[in-house]
Amino acid sequence: MASQDWFDKDFYKVLGVPKDVTPAELKKAYRKLARKYHPDSNPGNPAAEAKFKELSEAHSVLNDAAQRKEYDAVRAMGSGARFAAPGGRAQSGGFEDAFGGMFGGGSRQQSYTFEQGGFDDILGGMFGRGGGGGAGFGNPTGGYRGSGAPTRGRDVIASTTIEFITATQGDQISLQTQDGRPIKVKIPAGVADGQKIRLRGKGQPSPDGGESGDIVLTITVRKHPVFERDGLNLRVTVPVTFVEASLGATIEVPTLGGAPVKLRVAPGTPGGRVLRVKGRGVTTTKGTGDLLAVVQVAVPSHLSKDAEEKLAAFAEALPKENPRDELIARAKG
Repeated sequence: MASQDWFDKDFYKVLGVPKDVTPAELKKAYRKLARKYHPDSNPGNPAAEAKFKELSEAHSVLNDAAQRKEYDAVRAMGSGARFAAPGGRAQSGGFEDAFGGMFGGGSRQQSYTFEQGGFDDILGGMFGRGGGGGAGFGNPTGGYRGSGAPTRGRDVIASTTIEFITATQGDQISLQTQDGRPIKVKIPAGVADGQKIRLRGKGQPSPDGGESGDIVLTITVRKHPVFERDGLNLRVTVPVTFVEASLGATIEVPTLGGAPVKLRVAPGTPGGRVLRVKGRGVTTTKGTGDLLAVVQVAVPSHLSKDAEEKLAAFAEALPKENPRDELIARAKG
């Protein structure tokens, strides 16, 4: 911002706060007004947009201790500072008169002595000699205060948790920012747990009329009680009875968000075999996955006396084979 602008603009009045406002009170007042005049809350309203920029400008100065000190000193100099010409009475001329004399400008070729404290501090800020470590008027910090481009607003790091079906099929959800702004977020189909989504222009506003920052949103996906992600595929464990696995059967398999599908289990299907249902996985712009049904042979936990006797007779009728012989032999090498 040009130095002269600080004479003309009362940032305390813009934010509706007293000159002795505390940082906490300043933040509270700014957030309240920012929510009211933010462009997202006033689409197509140029007056609200202009007001929002004015608020951001005022807050960026008063919220920075070094800038606030410079601003208060400049405002004090413009509202009653007196410049005394050697041998003459004090002049009530403004900023341009004082600096015109210092650098040979203006119509009166006189040297001036500043009689109100803080002049050295202001010069130090203007020409980089201040001890506060902050950027002065002459530093190219961008925007109103410097000679470069406007400062980009800061990015905001955020996170949200969504349902498994939302992550798989995609949807639009509503969130609320820290300053109370409601925003709509499009969740793309197939978003993974831990994936980050960048929301352009939804972060902190620029302090000097530049581009707003982004929101970097980390997605956490709730686990599903039945399905798991396997890339673009969906995996589900399907129990079958011993008889179904032995003799074969047609069973129903659940799908995510849809009706169950029928699936053929071939005779002699072992536990752990994967049966594939084409095209019933995750659909994205990169392709569509499948539904993978993992067979799990269900063993009955309770048998009647009659069933036990019949099962024993069945076992006697089977070939005398040990299904673990091959495993033991391979383990021995």
